[in-house]
Amino acid sequence: MSKVTKRPAVVMPTVAEDRAITAAAKADPDAQPLTPKQLQAMVPLKTVRGRPKSASKKLLVSVRYSPEVVAYFKSTGEGWQSRMDGVLQQYVAEHSRRA
Repeated sequence: MSKVTKRPAVVMPTVAEDRAITAAAKADPDAQPLTPKQLQAMVPLKTVRGRPKSASKKLLVSVRYSPEVVAYFKSTGEGWQSRMDGVLQQYVAEHSRRA
C-alpha cells in the first residue's frame, strides 16, 4: 500500500513580516524591482520554449518506399529525410514547369 505524504502547510507572513521582507529586498542593490520597461519586454515562457516555428510547415504523412530507396538515403548519413524531401521538391519543380 502506498504511503500518502502530506504537504507542509504554507504559513503566510504577517503584514509586519511582509513589510520587513519587502524593505530588505528593496535595500539589496542586486535585487531591484523591475522597471515598467522591463516588465513590458517580458514574454510568457511558453512562447519561447521549444523548437522555433518553421516558416514552411510540413505535413506528417505515412508513406511506403522500397527498401532500396530508404537504404540509399539512410546511407547518406544524418539528415537523410531532409535530403529525400529536397529530391522530391526538385522533382515537383521540374515536372510542374512542363505542365
